Amino acid sequence: MSLIKPFCALRPVPDKAKQVSSVPYDVIHEAEARDFVLENPFSFLRITRPEAETADCESLEKAVSNLEEFKSNGILIEDTEPSYFVYRLKAGDHVQTGIVACCSLDEYDAGLIKKHEKTRPDKVEDRTRHMLALRAQTGLIFLIFRGSATINTLIEQVLVEEPLYDFACPKGIQHTVWKTASTQKITEAFADVPALYVADGHHRLESAAQARNEIMAADPTLDKTADCNYVMAGLFPAEDLQILAYNRTVKDKSGLTNEQFLEGISQNFIVTKSDRSKPAYHGEICMYFDKGWYDLRFSVDYLIQPDPIERLDVTILQKYLLEPVLGVKDPRTDERIGFVGGGRGTEELERIVDSGEAQVAFSLYPTTMEDLLAVSDAGEIMPPKSTWFEPKLNDGLLIYPI
Repeated sequence: MSLIKPFCALRPVPDKAKQVSSVPYDVIHEAEARDFVLENPFSFLRITRPEAETADCESLEKAVSNLEEFKSNGILIEDTEPSYFVYRLKAGDHVQTGIVACCSLDEYDAGLIKKHEKTRPDKVEDRTRHMLALRAQTGLIFLIFRGSATINTLIEQVLVEEPLYDFACPKGIQHTVWKTASTQKITEAFADVPALYVADGHHRLESAAQARNEIMAADPTLDKTADCNYVMAGLFPAEDLQILAYNRTVKDKSGLTNEQFLEGISQNFIVTKSDRSKPAYHGEICMYFDKGWYDLRFSVDYLIQPDPIERLDVTILQKYLLEPVLGVKDPRTDERIGFVGGGRGTEELERIVDSGEAQVAFSLYPTTMEDLLAVSDAGEIMPPKSTWFEPKLNDGLLIYPI
């Protein structure tokens, strides 16, 4: 079963929702966050990325004071009645609609909220401190569930009501949110969902669990029903979602000449010059270096069907090229490797290489939803940065006070 509950959200007043709403804290650089904040003083990045306004040593205090400023100025209001929210994102022809609810951290501990990535301790510590300082979860975990006709029907019933928020962000993505206090049937419907899967937000989820542990250790009177034992999340049907590639750049060719580099790659790939920048199928990788694109076709024959991890294109790239040819042994810690979300396009890969920030870039075929679910069900962990979900849920529209 999947245990969820409605919550009393802290949220923007409707006429300020578009201005407050911001991209997730971890998808932009500090310089970009600073530009957003300078342009828009209502941006929620003032709370999620306070270092854009102040020195790092004071950033948590600045986040707390900014949150209090938003509340005292009436930019944010707190609901008095527990509710669920329906959140729809529309980008071009793509539409995805889900439920925003609070999920049980006990179920996360028990493996019923299934993950597919490892977390970095420094990033978990950063968000844990942020949650504890604000006593609030400021961003949505992005969870997936296998489709349910009952849940889809309940969502459709909410969509006929007047939305709470409805606006387009600068990239043209339409964000629409409805509020419903009719919660019992939704709670019961999710009780029939056997498991939830993390699409995006592994670090936020682990941070919520760590914050819970610290809060409950400090107050032995708290029990499993305490607010801190839940985490706010957007829950979306798997069939509604799209996964884009998570591409790679590498700063240098490890001292190899161009000829040595191509010769090393040809040990496991058929290498040809190409005018395409995106792979057409699984097992094909497009590579950009020396101002040209190359097509790399994986040429290793498996004796047996590979497991869910081994067949991933990100694994093929790492195991058969990045490590043996370029010496990138651990992509989690090697500072030579960079990750570029598919939403930025392959033009961004060309820019990075042509500018000299990197010497080579790799455009990958996207991980499929079937791959993600299979890896999660097997209790396995994908290589870092294997999936890029687009469009993304914005921060600042719904906040969970703890």
